Amino acid sequence: MSKMSEISQVVNELRRCGELLIGISESLTELFSSSEPKASTNESHVPVPEKVITLEEVRSVLSEKSRDGYTAEVRSLLLKYGAEKLSEISPAKYPALLTEAEVLGNG
Repeated sequence: MSKMSEISQVVNELRRCGELLIGISESLTELFSSSEPKASTNESHVPVPEKVITLEEVRSVLSEKSRDGYTAEVRSLLLKYGAEKLSEISPAKYPALLTEAEVLGNG
């Protein structure tokens, strides 16, 4: 193989590698630009949605506290939130109820 032929092959291989790198960089740019939140000058603070607490999550914590010997305290919390049973409490009150229940026995 002549020297010019070898150089031509090397140049072609370098060009192919360069094109592959450009393709990879474009893919990565597209990937990261679509996953990053778009910052705008008008929106300085975007509210983060709160995690929705389910009846099952609250029930689980209250059951655990009851098993740990805090049955009277659990009942007292339910009454504080205006109900005899957990199912009677408004889901809007679950975060506050859960917060209070989690500290039972920790303080």
